[in-house]
Amino acid sequence: MTRNRLYLLLSLGLLAGYGWLIWASWQTTHHSDFTPCFFKNATGIACPSCGVTRSVLQVSHGHITEAILLNPLGLIMAAIMITAPFWLLYDVILKKDTLYTSYKKTEQLIRIKWVAIILIILILINWAWNIQKGL
Repeated sequence: MTRNRLYLLLSLGLLAGYGWLIWASWQTTHHSDFTPCFFKNATGIACPSCGVTRSVLQVSHGHITEAILLNPLGLIMAAIMITAPFWLLYDVILKKDTLYTSYKKTEQLIRIKWVAIILIILILINWAWNIQKGL
């Protein structure tokens, strides 16, 4: 992936993510039972990322423990949503590619077999935990 494509996709993803959080925040105050998860809607079983939006909302209210208990992936997503806009602006304004370089290094790391296996196992454990919690 090129630098410009990554930065465009990340920018669009951040806009969509913040828009989604605003909508989800409104939905929580109006007690809607709607879930956008295709997997859960089709099977009735929580997916590995079920609860991430609620977890990020908990982080935004300063409830870190509750966020981790809902879905630990939400903490990672919140960190990305907080740091990525500033990192993007830094690179664009100063005409650098530090974010792109970090992305490429992370991509290489994830391609290492044992790292990928550990990450897959962690996602499967999180998925089992989501199912056990009844998300």
